Amino acid sequence: MRCPVNVRGILRVPKVHNPKGLALFVMALLDSFKRTGNRAYLAEGERLLAVLMGLRSSGDWHGDCWGYQYPWQDLGFFAPKATPNAVVTAFVCEAFLQAYKATGRTEYLLTVESAAQFFMNDLTVLKNSKNEFCLGYMPVAMTMRVMDVSILVAAVLAQLSAITKDMNLEDAAVRLARYVINRQTADGAWFYTDPPEDSPVKIDNYHTGFILDALDQVMFALDIDDWRSNYQLGVAFYAEHLFNKDGSPRWMSDRNYPHDIHGAAQGILTFSTPRNRQRYPEMAEKIIDWALARMYHPEGRFFYQETRLYRKRVTFLRWCNAWMCHALARFCLMDASNEES
Repeated sequence: MRCPVNVRGILRVPKVHNPKGLALFVMALLDSFKRTGNRAYLAEGERLLAVLMGLRSSGDWHGDCWGYQYPWQDLGFFAPKATPNAVVTAFVCEAFLQAYKATGRTEYLLTVESAAQFFMNDLTVLKNSKNEFCLGYMPVAMTMRVMDVSILVAAVLAQLSAITKDMNLEDAAVRLARYVINRQTADGAWFYTDPPEDSPVKIDNYHTGFILDALDQVMFALDIDDWRSNYQLGVAFYAEHLFNKDGSPRWMSDRNYPHDIHGAAQGILTFSTPRNRQRYPEMAEKIIDWALARMYHPEGRFFYQETRLYRKRVTFLRWCNAWMCHALARFCLMDASNEES
């Protein structure tokens, strides 16, 4: 992460599929199919969904789940190779939900229903009350409450319950979302963890975007408007404190560098929604212009980061290209829909 060059080849780190990266490409392909009607996009998306099914984490889990194909040491926990986690599984579920909505194929919905059992029965429960629900990142012993985890799971459960009319899943989604809403600061931000001192990451760029997009999905899926002011306050903080005037993404609200391509991609996604395009009509375009001017190589790849002194020109397929592919495809879809309306 911190080296200015890619040392993976030198260290002979094996190349493996990243389920989250594949899910992002699937969503980009499905958005392109919706926009153009070209079934080649759909066919490639469904091929990658089949690959994802082959990457499910093995083990005695209650449902389908996914993780990273390498051991992972985080600040709050250690996860052995292929340990399933909430965030990767949530993004994979988003891809399967989008595929179900595009094709009506029942097997895609069944995969999400299976994953819901993993969320509800395997993840560490960090809080469970009448009004609030908080889940851990992984099914391992931990105490760290990461804000985006609960809201990302809530978004999946909300969309699933809207389709299946499962009131237990709807209740879980509402309580998960309410837990995160109740931790919003007075100026509209969210710290990475609750309490904030549990992590050196404070109010960062792309996790803020995750929370906003997931909250928007929960409200839309369940027809809830009670949290609209929270959402609008959060978007205003995101626009003012986590992006510079030239469209470059700040690393955190109190730290400018490094400018990370993942932050740019997340900003494009958040500011491409119809509601946010009305309030911030030039924001997504400004971020795109910055990314293409500063972080794009003509051979078709995006650079990792820009520091104060230099750019890290390495391209990580999931972190850089998958996120930007997803973001640009979503922007093009929303732009086409805006022109039609």
